[in-house]
Amino acid sequence: MMPQRYDSPADTDDRPLGELFGDMSRQVQDLLRKEVELAKIETKQEMSKAGKAGAMFGAAAVTGFVALLLLAFAAAWGLADAIPAGLAFLAVGLLFAAVGGILAMQGRKRLATFAPVPQRAIRSIGTDVRAAKESLSRGAAAPVRHGVPRAWNG
Repeated sequence: MMPQRYDSPADTDDRPLGELFGDMSRQVQDLLRKEVELAKIETKQEMSKAGKAGAMFGAAAVTGFVALLLLAFAAAWGLADAIPAGLAFLAVGLLFAAVGGILAMQGRKRLATFAPVPQRAIRSIGTDVRAAKESLSRGAAAPVRHGVPRAWNG
């Protein structure tokens, strides 16, 4: 009796094509489910960072506001000895407005690095979908020789 030879390891699977596609479909669903779970975790981590940063900004804003009021009044009253009180308060107010504008621009720059969308998970899902499509197109284009030994194919 002559030993049977197969074209490739995939040809040794005797399951029907529908069952193989069903298995592949379940595996793709499992993979996508895991990718979505990764995206959720990644988003939760980013939101946690944003929440902590927001709390710090809130605390800093309250204490900064109180300090700003006290310093502004002290500066204006001190300057009022040299110039009229109205002009002293105006000068101090303009100075603090300029500093506030600079701080707001710096805060906007830092906020630009905040990434609420899970970029790694999106790239990974895209890669998985492309790989599944390529696999399906290769599978559809390949000749179906399901478990048939090479000697029988002529």
